[in-house]
Amino acid sequence: MLAEIHRERPEWELFRDGCPGGESVPRITERVDRVVSRIRALKGNVLIFSSGHVLRILAARWIDAAAALGGRLVLDPACVCVLGYDHGGLDSVIRLWNER
Repeated sequence: MLAEIHRERPEWELFRDGCPGGESVPRITERVDRVVSRIRALKGNVLIFSSGHVLRILAARWIDAAAALGGRLVLDPACVCVLGYDHGGLDSVIRLWNER
């Protein structure tokens, strides 16, 4: 599938351009931003399971970066990642990423 897409669109990148015939990057960003907002409103720890691609975008949006940054965050199956805060809760940070 990837080779087919690149034959038609050599410069295509999933995290920038979205999935052909699937969800657009702006749409998934909206969906992930709603999750981030809900998490920020909670007290205590939150555990999230999802597909790796969505989690990569979630991490990017957590630190207020564009969804495209998710394309640069390698995420292996069954690993642990911790998103959190620094500076007394003022800055959203990635505390741990892709830990086995």
